[in-house]
Amino acid sequence: MNDNTCIRLFADQEQIKNCKGKLKTAQKSFVSLSNILALAGNEVRLKIVYLLEEEKELCPCDLADILGMSIPAVSQHLRKLKDGNIVEARKEGQTIYYSLTQENIKILKPFFKHINQQTQKLETV
Repeated sequence: MNDNTCIRLFADQEQIKNCKGKLKTAQKSFVSLSNILALAGNEVRLKIVYLLEEEKELCPCDLADILGMSIPAVSQHLRKLKDGNIVEARKEGQTIYYSLTQENIKILKPFFKHINQQTQKLETV
């Protein structure tokens, strides 16, 4: 039997209808989460997002020092995150501070909770 085939005797039409309804209802959430995961899928951007969640806000200079990167390189990542509506910026004098948008903090918290739990496990070993 070919692994790409499906032979079913009975299609549960009610289940199929319900599942399609769930997908349709959650469509906006899928688009939002997919966008966040695509942008945060880059390791550097994921680290930036993690740091912003932990510290609430940071400037590109701080991030460059923490990550050991140039300010222009960090700024490029921040621009992508800002364009994707994952981070927002506020200016204080000549310094721009970045933070996570409120809607994305809720989405990303479970991921960071997992990272923190894994880190704590490694520290106790």
